[in-house]
Amino acid sequence: MAIHSRDLPNRILEYLRTHRAAGQAECSPDAITKGIAAKRPTVNRHLAKMTTDGIIRKLYAGPATRYVLSDSAPATSSANRLTLDGNAFQFSSACQPLVEHLTAPIGTRTPVTYRRAFLDDYEPNKTSLLPWDLATQLFEQGRARGQQPAGTYARKILEQLLIDLSWHSSRLEGNRKSLLDTKELFVRGYADEGDIDALMLLNHKEAIEFIVDAVPHYGITETVVRNIQAMLMQGLLTNPSALGRVRETVVTIADSTYLPLQIPQLLGDLLKLIIEKARHIKNPIEAAFFMWMNIAYLQPFEDGNKRTSRLCANLPLLLQNCAPLSFLDVEQADYALAVLGVYEQQNVSLAVELFAWTYRRSIEKYTVILEAMGAPDQFRQRYRDRLGDGVRQVVADGLAVDAVVTGLGIPVEDRDAFSDLLRQELTHLEAFNCARYRIGIPLAERWVQAGRPGL
Repeated sequence: MAIHSRDLPNRILEYLRTHRAAGQAECSPDAITKGIAAKRPTVNRHLAKMTTDGIIRKLYAGPATRYVLSDSAPATSSANRLTLDGNAFQFSSACQPLVEHLTAPIGTRTPVTYRRAFLDDYEPNKTSLLPWDLATQLFEQGRARGQQPAGTYARKILEQLLIDLSWHSSRLEGNRKSLLDTKELFVRGYADEGDIDALMLLNHKEAIEFIVDAVPHYGITETVVRNIQAMLMQGLLTNPSALGRVRETVVTIADSTYLPLQIPQLLGDLLKLIIEKARHIKNPIEAAFFMWMNIAYLQPFEDGNKRTSRLCANLPLLLQNCAPLSFLDVEQADYALAVLGVYEQQNVSLAVELFAWTYRRSIEKYTVILEAMGAPDQFRQRYRDRLGDGVRQVVADGLAVDAVVTGLGIPVEDRDAFSDLLRQELTHLEAFNCARYRIGIPLAERWVQAGRPGL
């Protein structure tokens, strides 16, 4: 979707704010151009006008030119952004007083610190951060039907989920990679040296894979949450010993009057309490929102708290086979306001509206993907006999999958799909389910114990 020229000043401001919050106050015109995906001459025109108007400041000259926010830069919000299409998110008119308060100059807002009552006063299944009817409605819309093992929904859409959640969550952190870049990166599987954006995306991918594998077995635990943070921040912290560890350093929130709690022992206790309360919330939608808000508000780790909170919001959804939350199409400015409302006012109204909007988009997208997955069953039926032959040739005859697929005479256009299906069957083959392929139990046991050769 093309960006309207009139909206570019807000995009530029949003880009500069995001990078200032990440510790990079000065941005080159080339980085800004790439970051907002616009044409350089158009960006240059707006940069010149914004500098003349005093909204931003120009530093240096020539190739060293950099731009920074000025003290008079106006705040952006969905209230003053140009709506580019009918589906663009906007906070309701009821939320505008809060938006105006949070976008007022920081010097006019009262400094605050962590309020334990936000967590202590919450009683699972008696009180709720989301309106009860909204949580119930979203659960009915987002849950999978029928009895299925925990994590089934996420596994079915895993490939798309890895891309969606990794890219959208990283984008909210100021990541400059495009969606196409992300897809190509995941195929390649490694980041070039010094490419922090690529590393952030790969860390997200690995953390999501960990969640899908581990949570159905371990549930929502402190160890799982700590590991998520450690995987998200691997290679991104100057202090590697802080990975997965409750922080012992002071953290501050850019562009906010909120000063998080600074007592390590208490941080650890409150993190445990968040997880314990989340485990007892029956509605997974409410539990997801609860974890998102409370982990972000507590800021228990040295860095990566917001991205950890986003992935942790998916834990209850995964356990009860609901559509995952990918934060599809959420703008950085809206996200910042949503969490700022909790940081400074313990007010979740902005977050509720943003959560409901983006989760409905997730439900719509992943429901369509699941419906489209009816084709693999037909594919399996078509190749049922040759799939059985392939399994037996790998297990009993010691052949490799690639050789088996070639020897079975699978049409070229179906070979990749058949190979994937065969590998899937072999991955899940055990002594207790081998009879369906006319494979003896002792043979299956030996093959599994040998490390599944040929797979």
